[in-house]
Amino acid sequence: MNLEIKGIHYEVTDRTIEQIEKKAKKIEFAADMIMDLPIRIEREKGVYIISVNINFRWGLTHYIKVEDHDLYDGIDKIMDKIRLKVAKEKEKIKDRSDKA
Repeated sequence: MNLEIKGIHYEVTDRTIEQIEKKAKKIEFAADMIMDLPIRIEREKGVYIISVNINFRWGLTHYIKVEDHDLYDGIDKIMDKIRLKVAKEKEKIKDRSDKA
């Protein structure tokens, strides 16, 4: 899994990177399923917009976006959404392979 963090109108700090990497450990159970996880942090008028495209190895892409006034709350929210989406996709794959 390739984790990429980019800031727009926001300087990505070491603390931000550490927080994202710490939260990304929650999705390590599906690291073999995810090719790229580019995370974009944008700051506009005091609001942080955190977006991510989850690129799965079979070509599927999911876009997730969170807006929050607190960056670290936003990171927590988006990582929870990513975890749920990845778990759902993993379950779909499991169901398909069980039926085959």
